[in-house]
Amino acid sequence: KVVEPVATELALEWELHDLARRTPVLLAVSKFGHCLIAIIHKKEIGQLPIDIVGVVSNHETMRKTAEWHGLAYHHLPMNEGKAAQEARFLSIIEESGAELTVLARYMQILSDGFSEALAGRCINIHHSFLPSFKGAKPYHQAHTRGVKIIGATAHFVTADLDEGPIIEQDVRRVSHRTTADEMVAIGRDIEASVLSRAVRWYAEHRIFQNGNKTVVL
Repeated sequence: KVVEPVATELALEWELHDLARRTPVLLAVSKFGHCLIAIIHKKEIGQLPIDIVGVVSNHETMRKTAEWHGLAYHHLPMNEGKAAQEARFLSIIEESGAELTVLARYMQILSDGFSEALAGRCINIHHSFLPSFKGAKPYHQAHTRGVKIIGATAHFVTADLDEGPIIEQDVRRVSHRTTADEMVAIGRDIEASVLSRAVRWYAEHRIFQNGNKTVVL
């Protein structure tokens, strides 16, 4: 009653949330489980205000891990084609009640239609400090260029590959002595922490999109 008259006068969009309510989250992963495991662990120790409603993967690699934690595991191989696979993915999102889908190193390029269907409620972790080194093997690209800082970026998914609004980033210093494989290992630690922070902020309703940017309170 206090907010509504002011919001109407200023033509503001506003929402009221109960922070005691946990956000239902669906996790998607391929073969690399470090981000998935980090989110599961932080949820279990009370650092993430979420309920994990399941895990989707195009591989069987992480099934034992997910099921050991009591999570439903949905194997969606690509052998039926991208359109059919993504249709099943969207059905799982709807049936599970997930309000956020997290691509925890889910190594598939999403179709424009899939990305648009999840606009504003799908977060990806890119294993690079965007906008540099987009696409595949960014740490190897960085190593080739002799960079001194590597990082990771959590961003909202859009139809433009690796160009969605950035939510969180972090970096670590490296040197000419750091090998490409060492960069990958360092990068995995950064990815896990950056993605976890982005998920927490989303669940706490602290992220506001402003065009192609975000404001995080």
